[in-house]
Amino acid sequence: MSLTAEEVSRLVEENDVKFIRLWFTDILGRLKSFAIPKEELKMAFSEGMGFDGSSIKGFARIDESDMIARPDPSTFAILPWRPREKAVARMFCDILQPDGSPYEGDPRYILKRNLERLAEKGYTFYVGPELEYFYFRDEKHTEILDEGEYFDLTTLDAASDFRRDTILALESMGIKVEYSHHEVAPSQHEIDLRYTDALTMADNVMTHRIVVKEVAQRYGYYATFMPKPIFGVNGSGMHTHQSLFRGSRNAFFDPNDLYHLSAVGKSYIAGILKHAREITLVTNQWVNSYKRLVPGYEAPVYICWARRNRSTLVRVPMYKPGKEKATRIEFRSPDPACNPYLAFSVMLAAGLAGVENGYELPDPVEKDVYHLSEREKAELGIESLPGSLSEAIELTEQSELVHKTLGDHVFYSLIDSKKIEWDGYRMQVHPYEIEKYLPIL
Repeated sequence: MSLTAEEVSRLVEENDVKFIRLWFTDILGRLKSFAIPKEELKMAFSEGMGFDGSSIKGFARIDESDMIARPDPSTFAILPWRPREKAVARMFCDILQPDGSPYEGDPRYILKRNLERLAEKGYTFYVGPELEYFYFRDEKHTEILDEGEYFDLTTLDAASDFRRDTILALESMGIKVEYSHHEVAPSQHEIDLRYTDALTMADNVMTHRIVVKEVAQRYGYYATFMPKPIFGVNGSGMHTHQSLFRGSRNAFFDPNDLYHLSAVGKSYIAGILKHAREITLVTNQWVNSYKRLVPGYEAPVYICWARRNRSTLVRVPMYKPGKEKATRIEFRSPDPACNPYLAFSVMLAAGLAGVENGYELPDPVEKDVYHLSEREKAELGIESLPGSLSEAIELTEQSELVHKTLGDHVFYSLIDSKKIEWDGYRMQVHPYEIEKYLPIL
């Protein structure tokens, strides 16, 4: 339901809302917020609320620090973990320059701009992410809560009530959930959001992450979306289902094709495959992301596609073969610690490049790629995703596609931030080095 400013004002009065939190993200996808009392709501809608952007990662320099946050009334929701009396609500904001023009460093604006270009071509971009995460005893250790495995329940799934309360909170905020279950690794879980348009979904992903953490905190535990917190078990991914629609028709669907994929759908997959290496810095943006992207733990590192094969980078799910609205592709490398606004932007740009340039889709690889030899992979033309943050930076820095998609400000700010992160990481002496080398060197 899309709300207007007037409808939000009425809901504020009817629900005894005293404070409204204005939400936005920095370029790394970290949620930022400040609260206003309800008496300031009219001003917020008409003129926006000023703040200092120089302290936000990747935002303005200190000599260009004045920013405006204007709330989007369609994103209004009451926070269910806050008291009901003198309640607290939230709205996502668009970040503006003092003259009212969009701020080029606002990730939400980057996605909106790319979706506007897509709309000019007559398409709508739908996404449905699967967010995996871990519950731990606290934020300083990785002590697990259970020894459960995939789809386990009862005593092996200690967090059933956590997930239940999380889903109820999400649904109370208007966010539809499709699945929830225990994941493969101990203390690992997954809550999948029902597909919707990309901008709404990016807002929903940000909400999902904070709700999961708030509910865990209420129980006295800690939830993390860190991609690979525990050595030797699966990391956490954000497999992202996606499709393009023209009105009510799925542009990826062709009932007469062997794979039920249209020419648009095939070229879109080809675009994802061709540009996968250069967009990985955005979909997997942390040093730790590359501890997950290794063979053997279900994380796809080999650039190929299939239908049922989960060792490939792109999969065309066959849960409901021949059903138009269910036809989509699943991009399996992103992790849930990404900035969803930027990640959805580069996924779309890669796929759309395939559609616009008529990329040809290679044959599917319906065998376990992890067990192919290097020679066999070379014969099939199967490349690998970057193996480290450093390699990902080098690839993205040369990418015209990512540069155009993100714009100068975010592109250069992201590259600079990631180089600083890599330098900080590579200068550290890690426990592995002490354990392995100190006794022998």
